[in-house]
Amino acid sequence: MPIAPPPIDFGAPSHEVARLLIGVTLLVDGVGGRIVETEAYDREDPASHCFGGPTPRNAAMFGPPGHAYVYRSYGIHWCLNLVCREAGHGAGVLIRAIEPTHGIARMRERRGLDAPRLLCAGPGRVGQALGIDASFNGKALDAPPFELLAAPEDQAPWQIAVGPRIGISKAIAQPWRFGARGSRYLSRPFKP
Repeated sequence: MPIAPPPIDFGAPSHEVARLLIGVTLLVDGVGGRIVETEAYDREDPASHCFGGPTPRNAAMFGPPGHAYVYRSYGIHWCLNLVCREAGHGAGVLIRAIEPTHGIARMRERRGLDAPRLLCAGPGRVGQALGIDASFNGKALDAPPFELLAAPEDQAPWQIAVGPRIGISKAIAQPWRFGARGSRYLSRPFKP
């Protein structure tokens, strides 16, 4: 059965893609849920892995849009980013949190906990719950194991919260963190 094309134009600027991804369902081998929190990064952004130009580590971010960029954070957690803009630019969206809807038993097994709210509340937790590792780096988002599904038409659109990114030390005030306002699955609440 052919997979539907992604509901997002990954050729757009990362901060636009990050906002549009809220409410989209992300599945990896059938496991995942609705994206409720993202952060955008761009090559001109000093907080981005692309800021200093291409390296072996960030090569996927300079590849074609609509692919995965996976990196290890603090030597512990695998984090999933979705590459944006044209090839060679260097931009992406970090998936910070999802609301688990598919394969919850598998997520619980991978994470070693039961609480649905904590399964995917943070980029490292997302990576672990979805089984992300280095082998996913550079893979196309419109082919297995990935699947991106638009929010159902009958689902009321979420109000989008916008704020500064978290967990970084440069360009902290950039308002490129987006989330589903009021979602209990966020990694951290947005300030009012």
